[in-house]
Amino acid sequence: MESDGESDDASLSGKDAESRRTFLERAANLTMGGGLAAGYGTLGVCAVRYLYPAEVGRTISQFVCTLDQLQVGESLPYELPSGAKVVVARQQDGNTADAFIALSSVCPHLGCKVHWEAVNNRFFCPCHNGAFDAQGAPTEGPPAAANQHLTRYPLAVEGNLLMIEVPVDAVKVEAAKETA
Repeated sequence: MESDGESDDASLSGKDAESRRTFLERAANLTMGGGLAAGYGTLGVCAVRYLYPAEVGRTISQFVCTLDQLQVGESLPYELPSGAKVVVARQQDGNTADAFIALSSVCPHLGCKVHWEAVNNRFFCPCHNGAFDAQGAPTEGPPAAANQHLTRYPLAVEGNLLMIEVPVDAVKVEAAKETA
């Protein structure tokens, strides 16, 4: 003998049970379809980025100093947006970019800091007495033995301003760090 308090499942009519089953099937199919679309969409985005890399080699100019701030033989440290340390030196008179040079201030041998020695017309690494000529080529010490050059960065003059060419990607990375 059954009582009036039958369970909810038993009280569902055939039509209600069918609509519930249909709803669950559709929800499962939509969830599976959404997961597949997201997976294939991610794969597609990765494939497009691989086949068409973004802005390779594009640079922008960033202010370093005014031309009259550096005299012949003087140098100043500069940090790129990527965090790379650079030393900018004035090697001769003139108001063109050729009068200046920008080189990495990190020795490629062990990562020690190099500095400009105007008296000796060279960049010097005190860690193992490594030396580089005015263009960043190794002349003495372990960097010369391994033929390790200092990385050179292009410079430009705009009016009375000395500008360094920076990869666009480095600026985007810096901007992303600042907003985080």
